[in-house]
Parts: sequence; structure tokens; C-alpha cells
Amino acid sequence: MVSPRRTYLAFYILLALSALFRGFVAGFIELGNDEVYYLTYARFPALSHFDHPPMVGLVIQFFTFNLAYDSEFFVRLAAVVFGTLSTGLMFLIGKQIRNPLTGLYAALLYTASFYGFILSGTFMLPDAPQVFFWLVTLYLLLLSLPDREMVKKSRNFLLLAAVTAGLALLSKYHSVFLLTGVVAYVLFYQRGWLKTREFYLFFLIVALISAPIFFWNIENNFISFTFHESRISLTESGLRPQFFLTEIVGEFLYNNPVNMVILIAALVAVWFRRRFLLEKPCLRILLWTSIPLILVFQSFSLVRSTLPHWTGPGYLGLIFISAAFLEERRGNSSKPGLIPWPLTAALALMLAISVTTIGQIRYGWVPLKKWHAADPSLDMTGWEQLGTKFDLLAKYNEDHGLIGKNAPIVTFRWFPAANFDYYLGRRISKPVYALGTLERIHKYHWINRINGNLRKGSDAWFISLSDDYEDPVALYGSLFMGIVPTDTLYITRGRDTVRRAFVFRMTDLKEEMVFTGRID
Repeated sequence: MVSPRRTYLAFYILLALSALFRGFVAGFIELGNDEVYYLTYARFPALSHFDHPPMVGLVIQFFTFNLAYDSEFFVRLAAVVFGTLSTGLMFLIGKQIRNPLTGLYAALLYTASFYGFILSGTFMLPDAPQVFFWLVTLYLLLLSLPDREMVKKSRNFLLLAAVTAGLALLSKYHSVFLLTGVVAYVLFYQRGWLKTREFYLFFLIVALISAPIFFWNIENNFISFTFHESRISLTESGLRPQFFLTEIVGEFLYNNPVNMVILIAALVAVWFRRRFLLEKPCLRILLWTSIPLILVFQSFSLVRSTLPHWTGPGYLGLIFISAAFLEERRGNSSKPGLIPWPLTAALALMLAISVTTIGQIRYGWVPLKKWHAADPSLDMTGWEQLGTKFDLLAKYNEDHGLIGKNAPIVTFRWFPAANFDYYLGRRISKPVYALGTLERIHKYHWINRINGNLRKGSDAWFISLSDDYEDPVALYGSLFMGIVPTDTLYITRGRDTVRRAFVFRMTDLKEEMVFTGRID
């Protein structure tokens, strides 16, 4: 029997160490493509956005003091705080459904998850606030729905769950699976809730909180919904087993392979009812808020390419089943330690891969470019260096009258537009325009309008990267009188040149370019 004091001490040490590690990573590496893009949600706030609801932009605004402090650390501070709070919620929920040791194991499993610790707990993505509000909602549902007497306290907890479920929906759309979990549990196991007004108020409150999403989409012809519908449409002909395999492998990697083995063993135990790991009401709530989300996106992957992290919130509830499974097996062990060896292995794997990845990003420990292999770590390195070199080049050309002093940066897609915005335009007060189809430029369709029309005779900069090259003449040759290569900037990491940036001057815009933010 582990003393509660020892369990709590281990949890507090985990909380402190994980927060410190998150904070270190947040300030140590440059922002990724998605992170600089979501920063535009804070710079150009709206009721909602093309790709996602507004929450990620709102929390960036809050934690950067409305962008007064906009370094990488402060941009990611919301994720660090939410990730640490989510670790605490894992402990709290595990303690609620079983005991403190189950809570500790749940917190450790969450920390060992790449999705939980890095993707939604360190990087500034919509998943960071979503996971936090998802877990708060799950905690409140566990406090309310199992109550067969449906006393006032339980009803109030359900109303509070409506608030946090609405905030989760303001973070990412597939938080709707929290609502389907509530409906399924009530219809299958406890129809008494159908006779209470709080059950219906739950959905009304969620609708009111998420109303900004719908107002924005009404104004923009529901473009956000149609965009996501196209990503998961099942109209493709024929099965694509390679997509399904990618999804499954991705889920194993994102959630940590060791965690997944533990999870599978726990679900097998539940399936064969060899052990009643948790009380049935809690188990049912966890399964109904987890399994449907996972199965839906796995079904989509049979015919469409999907992203494995879409299923991430679905695995949160399953972590508690895994934690209860580990705690029960520990009780049956002849020489039980505080932390079972599978958890130790999962944490060791998480730490080893995290340190290796950080080293690769900053120092390029593995020479992937020399081996002619793709190096995804380049998405998070070299941008600050590019900004410094472009600043000097732009100033020289402007001082010598080779290009207009107010020339903006023009590019062809939301990334690298957002990267240029943060690392180049921000430091020398140059606006960035993305010129292309809505599917390529995303929120820049609206940012272009905020930046203002490009007048006839205007000049602009174009930068094309060696690993993402686009020919400016092919793209914009019909728009400008002249497009001239200016210089090549070399981006280095250690002793190696890892990227080249080809800089062009585009001069004398032939006709005024007028932008509109409305989708017709």
C-alpha cells in the first residue's frame, strides 16, 4: 500500500519538472509553421477563422498581454500553462474515479504521450486549450451524470460542464464528440436526465457559447465548415489501405507506443470482463467520450488522408482506464514499486525522443540533408537567421532606390506567409500578402484586406525557399512590370547550409489589386 503522502509528493514533483521542461522548450526553439499561422489569429482577431474557431488566438492574446510580449516563449506560454493544468486534471480525475495512485498513473501516462505533453502541452496549437477544456468537461460529467438521484449539486455540475464544453468547441470543432458522449450515456443508461431541464439547458448553453462560430460562418457562406467537410469527405472511390495504415501508425507514435500497448491490454481486460477496473458509470462515460471520436476518424482514413492527432482527445478518456489497469496490476504484484516498469519505459522513451528532436532542431545532430532525406526539423529553425539577413538586404536595396521603401512581402501560401510575417515583416514593419486561391492562403484572404489594397505602381518582395521553391515569374509575372532576382541568402545550422532563400524584387504593379474579405 502506497501512502497518500508519497503519491502526492511524486505528483507534485512530476508537475514541477514537466512545467520546467515545457517552459524550456517553449523558449528554446523557433515557432513551427502552424504556430506562426495561429499567431495571426491573435494579430487579426475575429469571431472565428477559416481553419479553426477563435480560442487559440484569444489565449495567445491573453498570455502575451495583447502581443506586448511576443517572443516564442510568450506565444507558447498559454500552451505551457494549459499543459501543466491538464496534467493536474489527469491526477484529479484519476483520483475521483478510483484513488490517488490511479491519478498519478494517469498524469504519468499523459506526460509520456507525445500528443499530451508536446503537441497539446508545449506547442501553441488549438489542441492546447481544447485538451484543457475537454478534461474539465470530462471531470464535471463524471461528477454529474452517474448520479441517479440527479440532485441539485449534480445538475449544477452538468451546467458547468456545458460552459467548458462550449469553450472546448470554441477551440476545435471535434469537441462536439463530448456532446454526443453525453447524449449516448443518457439515452442508453440513464434516461432520467431527459426529464430534467438541466439536460436541455446543457445544449442551449453550449450553443450560446459557440454562437460566434456560426455568426462568422453565416457571414462567410459557411466556408470553414465546407473546408473541413472537404477534408473528411467520403466521396472518394475505393479503399485506401495506405491511409488507414498511416493513421494507425501515427496514433501509436503520437500517443507513445508503450502507452498504446498498456491501453490495448486494459481494453482487452474490459472487453472480457476479467476485471471491473472502474465503476460502470465512470467506465461508460470514458468510453462514450473516447471511442466514437477515434472510430470516426479511423473510418475516414479508409478512403481519405487524415492527420493522426485528430483522434488525440479521444485517447484522454482511455488513459484513465489504462491508469486503473496499471494500479490494479500493481496491487496484485508481489513486490510492487511506486511506478510500474511499463510507465518508466514510456517516460524514458518520451524523454529520449524529445531531447533528440530538440537537438535535431537546434543543432542538426542527424545529417538528414546529406543523406537526401526529408528533415522536418527545418520547419522550426533558421527563420530568425533569415529575418536578420533579409533586414540588411532590404535596407540596402531601399537606400539605393532599387525598390520602394514601403514594399511589402508577397508569397503564395499561408506558410511561409505566416513565417515571413513573424520573423521578417514583424521586425521591420513590413506587411505580408499571400496571393493565391483560398485553399492555399487560408486566413490571408482576410489579412490581405486588413493590410489594404496594393496600389498601381507598387513594388514588392518575393522570397522563394530552396526546399519549397516557387517561380515568381510563373506566379506573378502578369501582375508586375519587372521581376528581378536580387540575392541568395544562405541559412546555416552548425557548419552546414540547410536552406537557401532566393530573394526577388517585383517592381511596378500594373493594376491596383483590390482585396475583399467576404466569401461570395
